[in-house]
Amino acid sequence: MPETTAATAADGTTGAAPAKRSLGTGPGRLLVALYGVFTVAAASRSLYQLLAQFDRAPLAYGLSALSAIVYGFILFSLVRGGEGARRAALACCALELLGVLGIGTWTLLDPSAFPDATVWSDFGMGYLFIPVILPVTGLLWLRRARTEQPADRVQD
Repeated sequence: MPETTAATAADGTTGAAPAKRSLGTGPGRLLVALYGVFTVAAASRSLYQLLAQFDRAPLAYGLSALSAIVYGFILFSLVRGGEGARRAALACCALELLGVLGIGTWTLLDPSAFPDATVWSDFGMGYLFIPVILPVTGLLWLRRARTEQPADRVQD
């Protein structure tokens, strides 16, 4: 049951409005920690590779930078909380999963396109497959964390 706070409507009546729900509580804390670690790891790795070794594997390093941006956005959304942030994180986790599956498949089918690994190469094998597990876990948590809709907003 989501927490509620008193809200005053335009007509002066007081009713219960859903409070901004923190997505980083309970199991969400582990997600926040993992997304924090992966944001820093992917950003550090890609920044170094883009600055020092760009000509070696620009596609791989660019995709690692993209993964850092995705991780950072999800981390921000989880920390921010609220229904809008939950929806944004949910969409971004779905995009992340598509990216991991797409890049993972691409690296297996055409390894010559990736002279160096990305965070999502081989479905995240270099990171103990956490990059493919993380968005699935995030999607499940974010669906479960959905706030209840008021009865007058439910549509059939």
